[in-house]
Amino acid sequence: MELLAESKTYLSFVDINPSTIVFTLINTLIIFLLYRFFLHNKVMAILDKRQQMINADFDAADAAKKEAEQTKAEYTEKLLKSKEEAEQIVAAATKRAADKEAEIIAEANADAARMKQQAQESIEQEKRRALNEVKDQISEVVVLAASKVCEKEISEKDNAGLIEGFLAGVGKEG
Repeated sequence: MELLAESKTYLSFVDINPSTIVFTLINTLIIFLLYRFFLHNKVMAILDKRQQMINADFDAADAAKKEAEQTKAEYTEKLLKSKEEAEQIVAAATKRAADKEAEIIAEANADAARMKQQAQESIEQEKRRALNEVKDQISEVVVLAASKVCEKEISEKDNAGLIEGFLAGVGKEG
């Protein structure tokens, strides 16, 4: 019996009573209507405000993303320009170096030509000096030969021999 008494106690909590159901429905309807008249607009305004804040945050994030992309594009463009400028600077330096090289080579060639010209002039001077010395020696020989000729009478045959000997001697010295 005790078990039956305990089960009745527990079953009284689970008991379905139509008046309780109607009362609960009426209470729920009253709470819904009170909510609807007094709180719904305020809650919806808060939710709308929150939705606007979220949308504003999304818009700000989109704007920041677009700005970041634009900044990235600008930096990429500046980087490309700086690379182009660096290439131009290197090309200009290379051209200046090539021009300087050509100038140095031209100067060296001019120096070499000038040195060659000076050497040729020096050779020509030495040649003239040597010829003058030869002429002086020839003159001495002619004077010596003339003095010998004056000392003795020479036949035509001796004269031809002297001339040939003189010419042979002059040819060997030159």
